[in-house]
Amino acid sequence: MASKSIRIRAKAEGASTEVKALISHEMETGLRVDKKTGEKVPAHFIKEVVCEHNGKTILTAEWSVAISKNPYLSFKFTGGKAGDDVKISWVDNKDDRDSETAKIS
Repeated sequence: MASKSIRIRAKAEGASTEVKALISHEMETGLRVDKKTGEKVPAHFIKEVVCEHNGKTILTAEWSVAISKNPYLSFKFTGGKAGDDVKISWVDNKDDRDSETAKIS
């Protein structure tokens, strides 16, 4: 799954930087039943999201089945400036992973 699953934008606004990210992921709970087979669809969800600014972790989130399909993440932090790197990475319960880096504008 993990091929360019993250779209990220980061914009400096005064003393803070706003980061917005859209992650493409099915986020299956393990409770849904496949209509064709009658079997439960196996759980497949993001369990950890890590956000970094110039290599330093600024946010770590532990997720589970309660997060919707294709989750959207938005947050602000201080200390960023135009041209700095912001990286978002995730790992799911099947050990799939992806990351994306963007420059702050």
